[in-house]
Amino acid sequence: MELATKDLLRLATIGSVDDGKSTLIGRLLVDTRQLFDDQIDAVVAASEKRGVGDLDLSFVTDGLRAEREQGITIDVAYRYATTPTRKFIIADCPGHVQYTGNMATGASTADLALVVLDVVSGLKEQTRRHLCIAALLGVRSIVVAVNKMDMVDWSALAFQRVVDEVETLSRQLGFESVHVIPTSALLGDNVVESSSNLPWYRGPSVLDALESSEAGAWEQAATLGARLPVQWVLRQPGGGRTYAGMVCGDSLHVGDRVTLLPANVETMITGINFGGESILEASVGMAADIALAHETSAGRGDMIAAGPLPRVANEVVATICWFGERPLTVGQRLRLKHTTKVTPVRVKSINGIIDIARLDVDESTTLTTNDIGLATLQLAHPVVVDDYRANRVTGSFVLIDEATNATVAAGMVGHASFL
Repeated sequence: MELATKDLLRLATIGSVDDGKSTLIGRLLVDTRQLFDDQIDAVVAASEKRGVGDLDLSFVTDGLRAEREQGITIDVAYRYATTPTRKFIIADCPGHVQYTGNMATGASTADLALVVLDVVSGLKEQTRRHLCIAALLGVRSIVVAVNKMDMVDWSALAFQRVVDEVETLSRQLGFESVHVIPTSALLGDNVVESSSNLPWYRGPSVLDALESSEAGAWEQAATLGARLPVQWVLRQPGGGRTYAGMVCGDSLHVGDRVTLLPANVETMITGINFGGESILEASVGMAADIALAHETSAGRGDMIAAGPLPRVANEVVATICWFGERPLTVGQRLRLKHTTKVTPVRVKSINGIIDIARLDVDESTTLTTNDIGLATLQLAHPVVVDDYRANRVTGSFVLIDEATNATVAAGMVGHASFL
């Protein structure tokens, strides 16, 4: 289980519309021979139908009919790739402002963000917004493909201007690893193989950078505390109950002292079941069935925790990415879904809005579509939370409109790390 986690890199492609994200991913998949003949034939047919030539590589990931007809990415498209050294899950995220919520979904479980931007335009507002959201979501490594270098005659000066912009913003947002690579996704330069058109560049290709990046980062918690949000309570044939859910933060072991929250019951793990077999350890990402030494009244939405304990909260201060069509206002009532628990909430206060150009907080009493802000939420029932910077699973939540059941916001417990 541990080897699979280390060998798998989850990445999200982000950036503004028309900068070439889908084309770059298509080029990456085609040049590493990840597609079957019938998949290539389908892309050729779609390209001919829209009159864009023999092969429009963006259609490799644009799977919805509406996407192919309009020539834009709407939903997150997931593709899988394998090289001799690594497995990849690639989330191709839409660049349009109205689909920012879809972008946040794709980046929420990413180890790394592959940022694609046009060398002519540099950092657009939407690219800055995507990078802010990626930083908020705990992504700490980025590979920046400075695309369309053929449009500036492979100019080192044009590339360096973008490098300076990217490095300045990356420092402000706190990214720990940054690779900036000149590319042409359309022609294939520096995507898989190094380019003879860029003799002044001595760095890695996009694929080289992806293969050398750290994997498994999204599952690791900054605090060494194991968490199991209870999803199901299972009645056993011989009597008694066990508690099933997915482990995050750190591993759980038979014999570990744990605390059941929010009831604050201290007990011990007496058994772990996975796939019908008894095991001694449940590692991060494993859906396990836990037996405890004490009989409890725990139910769905409770949490089994070991190590530094999370807190039980009736009120949370959080960073909110608002995607709803109507503004978020003080006093508004919504539903909060956190791990396996759903509870009504009320917006107690809106504490400010993040200016993505200055990376500072301005006063505001509302959040409109695609705004990122700070808010205090009052909960009808207590939830068990960590700060998002400590645990991306137990520190995150979504807000749901009670009338429409639409997801209208993504939330991270605590303030953004770059503020």
